[in-house]
Amino acid sequence: MGPTKSEYSARHLSVLEGLEAVRKRPGMYIGSTDSRGLMHCLWEIIDNSVDEALAGYGQSISVILHPDGSVEIHDDGRGIPIDVEPKTGLTGVEVVYTKLHAGGKFGGGSYTASGGLHGVGASVVNALSARLDVQVDRGGKTYQMSFRRGEPGHFADKGKTLTPTAPFEPFTTGSTLDKVGTTKRGVSGTRVRYWADPQIFTPDAKFSYEELQDRARQTSFLIPGLEITLRDERRLPGTPGEAGPVEEVFQHDGGISEFAEYLAVDTSVTDIWRLHGAGNFTESVPVLDDKGHSHVREVERNCEVDIALRWGVGYDTTVRSFVNIIATPKGGTHQSGFEQAMLKVFRKTIEANARKLKAGNDKIEKDDVFAGLTVVLTVRLAEPQFEGQTKEVLGTSAVKQIVSKVVENQMLAKLNSKSRSEKQQSAALLEKVVAEMKSRISARVHKETQRRKNALETSAMPAKLADCRIDDAERSELFIVEGDSALGTARLARSSDYQALLPIRGKILNVQKASVGDMLSNAECGALIQVVGAGSGRSFQAEAARYGKVVLMTDADVDGAHIRTLLLTLFFRYMRPLVEAGRVFAAVPPLHRVEVIHSGSTSNEMIYTYSEQELTALLARLEKEGKRYKEPIQRYKGLGEMDADQLAETTMDPRHRTLRRVRVEDAEAAERAFDLLMGSDVAPRKEFIIAGAAVLDRERIDV
Repeated sequence: MGPTKSEYSARHLSVLEGLEAVRKRPGMYIGSTDSRGLMHCLWEIIDNSVDEALAGYGQSISVILHPDGSVEIHDDGRGIPIDVEPKTGLTGVEVVYTKLHAGGKFGGGSYTASGGLHGVGASVVNALSARLDVQVDRGGKTYQMSFRRGEPGHFADKGKTLTPTAPFEPFTTGSTLDKVGTTKRGVSGTRVRYWADPQIFTPDAKFSYEELQDRARQTSFLIPGLEITLRDERRLPGTPGEAGPVEEVFQHDGGISEFAEYLAVDTSVTDIWRLHGAGNFTESVPVLDDKGHSHVREVERNCEVDIALRWGVGYDTTVRSFVNIIATPKGGTHQSGFEQAMLKVFRKTIEANARKLKAGNDKIEKDDVFAGLTVVLTVRLAEPQFEGQTKEVLGTSAVKQIVSKVVENQMLAKLNSKSRSEKQQSAALLEKVVAEMKSRISARVHKETQRRKNALETSAMPAKLADCRIDDAERSELFIVEGDSALGTARLARSSDYQALLPIRGKILNVQKASVGDMLSNAECGALIQVVGAGSGRSFQAEAARYGKVVLMTDADVDGAHIRTLLLTLFFRYMRPLVEAGRVFAAVPPLHRVEVIHSGSTSNEMIYTYSEQELTALLARLEKEGKRYKEPIQRYKGLGEMDADQLAETTMDPRHRTLRRVRVEDAEAAERAFDLLMGSDVAPRKEFIIAGAAVLDRERIDV
C-alpha cells in the first residue's frame, strides 16, 4: 500500500521529483513502452554489469527470466558503493537508483570507457518498475535495498515469495541499507531483480529471449573471456524454454576477429583484416564549481579504434558498429568516417591501377566497395555524445576524422602490402570491386532498357527466347527448358499467350565459384538475366521482372537435378528477391506412364506417376482391382521423350500440372548450404558426402 497524504513528507518529494518526470514521459528515456522499451530497460541494467567487466573487475554475468515476469541480473564486479555520498547524505546504492544523472561514470575516475554515460539508466529502470530489489556483496557482507516505483522502503514479503503487490512501507525520516548476510572474503558483486510496472508498459510487452541471445553473443565477442549465462524459466510458447527451463552460456576468448568470422556467411575473398589506431581530440565540457556555477573547460580526450573486416564473394553487406561495446545500429560519426575513408582509399588505389584492372573512366561508388563486406567497427572513448538516451547514434564529431585517418592509413598499407598473401588477396579484392562497378553499370543499363518489349523491340532479346504475347507481367510465365529437344516439344505444348520459353544448353556456369565478371560474360547467365529484365545483384528489382513466375523445367534425372541446382544458385546469388517473393518454381515432370487397358470400346486410361513409391502403389491398386495394364511401363528419361499433349497435360497446363515453389525460409542457412554444395572449398563438401554415404538410398541414383 502507498503512503497516505499525511505521510507524504518532504523526503518523498525530494526522492521522487526527478523520477516522476520519467514516469510521466517514459518514451523520452526508453524510446517506447512496448517490448522495445522493456528490452531497453534490461539493457541499461546489463550494461552496468558489462561496464564492470570492461573495466577489468568482473568475469561473469547471469540473466534470469522468472515465470512471474521479473528479471534478475547478477555480476561479480566490485559492487555498487555502500558508503554515504557526502553531497546527498545517501548511500551509493540509493543515489544510483533514485537520482538522475548520478553515478560512477561522470568524473572519469571509475570508468575510462563506458556505455552508460548519461547517468539515468538504473534510476530510470527503478522509476518504471513496480518493484526493484538490489543486493550488493562488498567487504564480506551482503547489503540490500528495495524500491517501489522509485521510492525506497521495505516490502512485507510472505516467506521466500517475492512479489510487487506485497505490502510496502516507505522510509519517512531516513533510509537504511540493510545487512542481510555475509560473503567469503574477496567476493563482491551486484544482484538486481525488478518487475516492470504494468501501469507504464503495454500488456503485450515481453522480454525477447532471441534478442538476449544476440546481445549476449555479441558482448561475449566484444569482451574476450567474459562469461554470460542466460536462463529462461518462463516456459512461453514459441520460445526455446517452452518445454522447461533453458540455460545457455556464451564465452569467446577471441575478439572482434571471431565476431566478423561468425557474421560472415559467404566464401572469403580476403582473410580477416584488423585495423588498429588511436587519436586525440579536445572537447569543451561544462564543469560546476563549488558555488554551483557552470564553467566551460577544455578536456583532452583519447579515442581508440579497432576494426575487423573481410570481404566475401557475395554482395550483401554486414556492418556492426559499437561505442564502448554499446551497439549503434543507426551508425554515427564513427561509421561515417569509416565509409568515407574506405571509398577514398579504393578510388585512389583503383585510379592508380586503372589500366591493369581495366576499370575505365567510371567512378567507384560506396556500394561497389561494400559488396560482400563484413565489418565489426569499435571505438572506445570517455564520455561519448549520443543522440538520445537510446544510444543508437554516436554524435561526437571529432571521432569521424580519427576513424577516417586510421582506416585510410592502414587500408592503403594493406592494399599496397608486399606480403605475398596480402598481395594476392588485395588483387582479388580490387578485381571484385571493379567487377561490382561493372555489374552495377550493366544492371542500370538493363533496368533502363530491358522492360517488357513490344513487337518491334523483341529483336533486342536473345534469339532463342520464345516470348509470350501478353503484356501483363503478373500473369506471364517463363519456362527455362533443358535442351533444344525439349524446347521443340514445349513450343507445341505451351499456351503462347502467357507462357514464354528459354532453352538452356547443358550445364550453366557455377556462379557460386565464379566472379561477377565471369558470370556477366557467360552467354547463358547473361541471356537469363537479360530475359528476366530486372537487373542483378544488389540492384535487382523484383517488381521490374518481365514475368510473374519463373519455372525451371529440367529432366527427372541426375543431370536434370544438377542443372536445376545450378540455375537455383544463379537465382539465389544474383536474383534473390525473386526467390524470396516465391516467384521461382520447379516443374515436376512425371517419371512413368501407365496405360490401363479397358475392355470394349472404352479408350485406355493414361495414368502418370512421379516417384517409384507412387508407381508401386498404383500397380498394387490395379492388381487388387483386377485391372490390366500394358507392358512395359513407359519410363521417361527426359522431357524430349514426351509428345506435346503429354507435356502439356503433365507439366505445363495449370489445370493439371504440379509445381514446386522454391522457398528461402532461412537465408543464412540457405547461403551456407549453397556454399557447401556449390562453393570452391572442396574439403567440407567431401566431409559432407562421406558423412552422408551411410544413409544414401542407392535406389534413388539414376544409373
